[in-house]
Amino acid sequence: MPSFMRKISCKMIVSALLAVTVGVSLLEIQTPVSAALPASTSLSDKSEGAAADLNDTAQLTAFIDGIMNVHLDNFKIPGAVISIVKDGQVLLAKGYGHSNLEEGKLVDPRTNLFRIASTTKLFTWTAVMQLVEQGKLDLDTDVNTYLKTVKIPKTYPQPVTMRHLLTHTAGFEEGGVGYQITTDPTKLPVSISDTLSKHRLALVRPPGEMMSYSNYGAALAGLIVEEISGIDYNDFIQNNIFNPLDMKYATVHEPVPASLEPYVVLGYARENGQFVTKPLTFEGGFRPAGSGSVSAVDMAHFMIAHLQNGRYGDQQILKPETAKLMHAPAFKFDKRLPAMDLGFYELRMNGLRVIAHGGADTLFNTELYLVPDKQIGIFVSYSGGEGGTAAAGLAKAFFDRYYPAQVGKLPAVSAELENAVPKYAGSYQFTRRNHSEIDKFFSFLSQISVSVSDNRLSIGSGAEQQIYAPIEPNLFQEVGGTHQIGFRTNASGKVTHLLLDILPEMPLEPTPLLDQPKFWLPLLGISAILFITVLIGLAYRRREIKELPKAQKWAVRLSAATSAWALVTLIATYVVVLNMDQLDRLSRITASLNLYLFMPVILVGLTVAILALSVMAWKNQYWTVLKRVHYTLVALSAVVMSLFYYHWNLLGWQFG
Repeated sequence: MPSFMRKISCKMIVSALLAVTVGVSLLEIQTPVSAALPASTSLSDKSEGAAADLNDTAQLTAFIDGIMNVHLDNFKIPGAVISIVKDGQVLLAKGYGHSNLEEGKLVDPRTNLFRIASTTKLFTWTAVMQLVEQGKLDLDTDVNTYLKTVKIPKTYPQPVTMRHLLTHTAGFEEGGVGYQITTDPTKLPVSISDTLSKHRLALVRPPGEMMSYSNYGAALAGLIVEEISGIDYNDFIQNNIFNPLDMKYATVHEPVPASLEPYVVLGYARENGQFVTKPLTFEGGFRPAGSGSVSAVDMAHFMIAHLQNGRYGDQQILKPETAKLMHAPAFKFDKRLPAMDLGFYELRMNGLRVIAHGGADTLFNTELYLVPDKQIGIFVSYSGGEGGTAAAGLAKAFFDRYYPAQVGKLPAVSAELENAVPKYAGSYQFTRRNHSEIDKFFSFLSQISVSVSDNRLSIGSGAEQQIYAPIEPNLFQEVGGTHQIGFRTNASGKVTHLLLDILPEMPLEPTPLLDQPKFWLPLLGISAILFITVLIGLAYRRREIKELPKAQKWAVRLSAATSAWALVTLIATYVVVLNMDQLDRLSRITASLNLYLFMPVILVGLTVAILALSVMAWKNQYWTVLKRVHYTLVALSAVVMSLFYYHWNLLGWQFG
């Protein structure tokens, strides 16, 4: 997965759910953009002064040393590596920290293999383009023409093409709970085709309509490379990319070959103030999307080849016209914003067009930036700690120093444009999410809230708040900064999509009411309060209840049982599901999760029973009218919770 996401932490926000269970109504809990993005990506400070000389390698080294050493300390990173190239030469390749803390081994940029996660996709996309230029693949042909063991269902009239896979516009939902990765090397190797056949993801939007970043799509592309070439994916990458580029310390094999095992960088997590070794994660059948382990010097070779239109030394891995096609815009959300190329996504850094790709797993964070117009490439990778934040900070510092940009004044706009600003406010969710499986629940509370004030849009809060002013129809400029956000609208002017230029591969769309926390949290809070009143009433009215007729007594007991079970299920939803470790969530179906899923099913049974007894209570005039109303409200609260679990795919065992 890309490292900006890159990741939205449900844990941080889901504490609201516990607050709700004790009656606190939180109407506006949304994930701020700052939860999705490193704070250091903000370019709100003006760049000043003349550009430094990038060709002064001694000065460059001192500059990078200062940044990396501070980052390793501040962001609790045990080891990191960087390589910078320019005009076909390596300006800098250096390691920082340790590759193995226990043995005291320092990071070696020439030999140490860092896990690069989704940056691996660049190898897959390069392989696809090699087959395109050989005439074995066509970018605009139905991929089912090439697939032999897996077929994509014809959900929409439009076929899925290679162009769609490379631009992440095929329309697949996201998935991965229980199967995306593994930490057990004895389960390897596994077949790409078997994995994709077993874990099929649905098409949820017409191909070509909108971007939705997809590991599944990248894995399909790798399978196509394998089946069309007749060569195992791992061997194809080795023979057609690594060998020609003299990448001796690079592999997509999992686990790495025995000859390279001594050079593997260990992964660490921070526990009780110390680094603790953790098992590496493997992509298995999804390896075309993220299995790479590479040294910084070897990635420098790869960057040089792409910057030189496929050439490295006397080797040509892509024809110049193919490389230029790969680096050119292939899908544009808006012509004024960064585009999606064939595999690379575009960024704007201080006015420069950058083509890039990042990657992150539970232990490593990687970023790769290419500036074709300046013939510059940067590769940086971190083991453990807050590597995503560190990478963003390093990129900002580099471009501010060597290619500083002055923040200009915002242009004057018409009153009509300013008056239209309120229509852009609201809740937005990423197109990259699940719709049909249990994975859907992990997007609950993971949305971005866009608010409006004084004809300006606001994203985030506090010190990380970003303010955007309108500059053109559907386009906003960061106040005091260089970033932009854009919107798509339909024929009637209604907003359909949002794109932040710092996440060009991750569009968002308005969140339907049924997916919004502000819809569910108050309902869950009110329901929880009603359930609590039932339990309190049971404790205070024990003698009175004992004297009730048998039918009424059982009705009260059912109400208490339903209330207790609903509250326990709600708490278990937080403790077992939303509090799941990311590694556990993506690598296996835990026993606790399997057991938990019985709880919503039982709740539905209790809900049906209490609804039936509610009808009987009114028909037979149990208790007072006020107590019957209360009983009915409790039954309806159980219905609300059952619908919540149904809507978020927690009712039953809906695994991918």
